[in-house]
Amino acid sequence: MAKRCALTFKGPMVGNHVSHANNKNKRRLLPNLRSIKIQLDDGTTKRIKVAASTLRTMRKGA
Repeated sequence: MAKRCALTFKGPMVGNHVSHANNKNKRRLLPNLRSIKIQLDDGTTKRIKVAASTLRTMRKGA
C-alpha cells in the first residue's frame, strides 16, 4: 500500500542524513500513518490510513 494519508494526501519526503563530518546521504521521511475505521453513509465501516497530525486536527475540531 502507498505510504500516503487518505485525507490530506501527505506522503514521503526526501531529505538527508547529515553526519558529524557533514557527509550527506539521501533518506526518506515517512509520514506517521495510523489505521482508523470510519463509518460510511450506508452504514458500513472502512479502514483507512490517516496521518497522526490529521487525527489531532480532527479531534481538535470535534
